[in-house]
Amino acid sequence: MSITEQVAEYLRGEMLKGRWGGEMPGVKRLEPELGVNHKTVEAALQLLEKKGLLVPQGAGRQRRILLPESRQAAPSMRVAILLFAPEDLRLDYIVKLQHMLIEEGHSAFFPARSMSELGMDVKRVARLVDKTNADAWVVVSGSREVLGWFASQPLPTFAMFGRRRGLPIAGIGPDKVTAYRTATRYLFGLGHRRMALVARPPRRLPEPGLPERAFLEELEIFGIRTGTYNLPEWDGTIHSLHRRLDAMFQHTPPTALIIDEPAIFLSVLHRLARRGIFAPENVSIICTDGDPYFSSLRPSVAHIRWDSRPWARRIVSWANGVARGKDDRRQTLTKTEFVVGGTIGPVIG
Repeated sequence: MSITEQVAEYLRGEMLKGRWGGEMPGVKRLEPELGVNHKTVEAALQLLEKKGLLVPQGAGRQRRILLPESRQAAPSMRVAILLFAPEDLRLDYIVKLQHMLIEEGHSAFFPARSMSELGMDVKRVARLVDKTNADAWVVVSGSREVLGWFASQPLPTFAMFGRRRGLPIAGIGPDKVTAYRTATRYLFGLGHRRMALVARPPRRLPEPGLPERAFLEELEIFGIRTGTYNLPEWDGTIHSLHRRLDAMFQHTPPTALIIDEPAIFLSVLHRLARRGIFAPENVSIICTDGDPYFSSLRPSVAHIRWDSRPWARRIVSWANGVARGKDDRRQTLTKTEFVVGGTIGPVIG
């Protein structure tokens, strides 16, 4: 969000909490608290006017607060956010989600262990859930087995990403199937025939997920026989990833790689650079996610981009509904875009 939108969102949250009664403080009073200039504060207040939450009362007079009559604070819940890995804590949409849940009056927290630390083991996850005092769960990038277990429990659960399709569980995530097909076709147009998609085990086992299948199907459309060369096997650890990369580039190396997750992408870049293999001179590389760190990298990173802002709003709406007794199990897909960056190019030689 822009600075103005962030300020407006903060003020909206304070209004919903009942911090100010009747009238909104003026720009001069809000400016020191918000730490932004008066023009930004005024723009945020005007944005709240457009949303119908503030009513102007003339020059020199404070705006009147007008909250929806039907608005009732949802009962407070303890919402546990179960991450795939500890490093997910730095993701902007995870931070935003926690803040928005708290702003709505819920207690949002992260359990002591992530799923990767538990080996994505269903029994260990079940023990963690049993020991955690939570009214509802948000599970980030869960495997089919883990999400299947949550779906079988009476505990309200929301799946962010993960192998959720076909399960009776609420969820949201980007439409990567379309983006994978677009990226694969683009690489093929540049002359690439030896392509590999590097994805963690939960994305490959017990069978490839929909985006991974879309990648393999596109290769087969181009007449390329697919196998483990195109979807390499590794156990999810960095050491295993490096061993697999070394083996892949020893004989008949791929000319293009699609890497799932920014952390794996950066690890692959580093490992290949140590072997004197660079993008795009020696291999084209695409990351299936965007990352704030990419803006500081040169060449620019080819990646799949999407807007994560609707996710937090959808989950907060789900949590408020659950708190009021609503059984919401809808699943939503958001649009994606393949961004052509400097890490890809035509096949050389």
